[in-house]
Amino acid sequence: MKIGIVCYPTYGGSGVVATELGTSLAKRGHQVHFITYAQPMRLDRFQDNIFFHEVEMPNYPLFEFQLYSLALAGKIIDVIKYENLDILHVHYAIPHAISGYLAKQTLQGISNVKLVTTLHGTDITLIGLEPSFLPLVKFSIEQSDAVTSVSRFLAEKTKTGFNTDAEIQVINNFIDTSVYNRDECPQIRRKIAPNGEKILMHISNFRPVKRVTDTVLILNEVLKSVPTTLVLVGDGPDRAEAERLSRELGIADNVKFLGKQNALPEILSAADVFLLPSQSESFGLSALEAMSCGTPVVATSMGGIPEVIVHGESGFIAELGDIQRMAKYTVDLLTNEKKWRIFSQNARQRAIEKFETSLIVPQYEELYKRLLV
Repeated sequence: MKIGIVCYPTYGGSGVVATELGTSLAKRGHQVHFITYAQPMRLDRFQDNIFFHEVEMPNYPLFEFQLYSLALAGKIIDVIKYENLDILHVHYAIPHAISGYLAKQTLQGISNVKLVTTLHGTDITLIGLEPSFLPLVKFSIEQSDAVTSVSRFLAEKTKTGFNTDAEIQVINNFIDTSVYNRDECPQIRRKIAPNGEKILMHISNFRPVKRVTDTVLILNEVLKSVPTTLVLVGDGPDRAEAERLSRELGIADNVKFLGKQNALPEILSAADVFLLPSQSESFGLSALEAMSCGTPVVATSMGGIPEVIVHGESGFIAELGDIQRMAKYTVDLLTNEKKWRIFSQNARQRAIEKFETSLIVPQYEELYKRLLV
């Protein structure tokens, strides 16, 4: 098959999943064309069967704001026509599904390309529910040939939030467990925790929804029982507030900000517990990455997180903002080596048995084939 993939090329979960999906499909013999404004960050080397088409932004003084949706639709039209795409798979409803629909309508009678829309999270739970966007998102969902979501939670949220009867197939996010595998790196641990401290970790884009400051508050409680270092990976608007809070609490020396990093498997392998105190997560890809590296997760019960983490087996789940309970769960894992080892093995096993790439990607292939019959 010839498959076009439209995604955001950034560090966010939707871009990561879309890129990994395209890479996996290419390895399975399909021709994959990425269509976006920059090269996806995980396409950092030559790979057979993968092509990149950059969306060029016109700059007209008349328009105060750039017309990305229209520029994207125009590029999609070109790729569909000249690469003879069978499937156009857009990730994130806004604006990708709208641009995909425009392109498909423009090519009526010329191409019979099928439009697949995958819903990832904030396109539905936040942006999509804005009154000005809601009708457009609902329309694009109902006009897609197939719609998927990354969790049961997100599928139900879409149906109720947009009052739609559209069929939404749940296809979970996935992970290559051969890449995300616990590889003990003593040199990394020595750098992060030179005195043998336990290591907590959080990875995100530091947006308010991730509640990064909660990780600092959890650390503050854990330090009362266990010498610990908190490692924060990523960057974003709440980084300055997390830095300020750590200084205010007098624990700045126990918090290390690594910024954006690509070597996530090695970094995650150095962690003892992964913290995910988010107020909204459609799936929790970072939690899955940690689990695949054998790192138990302490998280909130929000959104699709309970579909990833089994409470009391591969990690712990607490109510939003319950710092004391999350700290208690964290200390429990840090102070009981036997229990930590069991949770670590369970986390790794769940990643392999439920979310391995080889289990999930064929679900997309079957969906494509059904549409093309």
